[in-house]
Amino acid sequence: MTVKTVATITGLLTLFSPSAQSQPQPDPKDTEVWAPEPPRVVPGASSGAPSDAIVLFGGQDLREWVSTTSTGQPAGWLVSDGVLTVRPGSGHIQTKRLFSDYQIHLEWRVPASAKGSGQGKGNSGLFLASTGIDSGYEIQILDCANNKTYANGQAASIYKQHIPLVNACAPAGEWQTYDVVWTAPRFATDGALLSPAYVTALHNGVLVQNHVEVQGESVYAGKPSYRKHGPAPIKLQDHGDAVSFRNVWVRPLRSDK
Repeated sequence: MTVKTVATITGLLTLFSPSAQSQPQPDPKDTEVWAPEPPRVVPGASSGAPSDAIVLFGGQDLREWVSTTSTGQPAGWLVSDGVLTVRPGSGHIQTKRLFSDYQIHLEWRVPASAKGSGQGKGNSGLFLASTGIDSGYEIQILDCANNKTYANGQAASIYKQHIPLVNACAPAGEWQTYDVVWTAPRFATDGALLSPAYVTALHNGVLVQNHVEVQGESVYAGKPSYRKHGPAPIKLQDHGDAVSFRNVWVRPLRSDK
């Protein structure tokens, strides 16, 4: 008789021994958690906002936005046929509300007639937290369907920090989606960084940033770094191109409602 056979017989004898059969069996109810229940959220139809979202642009007006060029100045972009479009040269716009951690959805479109190349073709940006007129943490918006630029500056990059996992760009003239989860950085009272920011992002339904650690605020030249700030507006960039937006909504997470 082999060692393996002996081990098998021994295991069976143990399994069917009176002492083994008398052991109490676990009750599946012991591992069922019934409370507290998660709150009910009614999902939006198609790309519509879920029931607990704040609609930042629903196609009607810019009541949730202001210009960054002057404190309290109304946003100067164009609203027509349910679409918000950059008015080149008018400056960036940002939300009146301040946010910390959140989920955001927006749809954007580079005009089919867009000219130029590299960073000069359909350029805009989603700043997940605006810390100044031209500062914050940017996810790039750009025509990259057939337009080569530096990889950490293409569409869906965390600008000059994280290259997207894939290039999921649709052609210019087509609507595209960003769905982003932003975890804001935390700072001590003396300004020391307690925890960095993190970003998870999907571009046209494709995962392009997988809980990446942000190294600091986006900068065009030099290394990114952090400076202390609290809840901040969300900003859309006027980079001189007539990029359009629609269906912009945000779900504050944790205690930011």
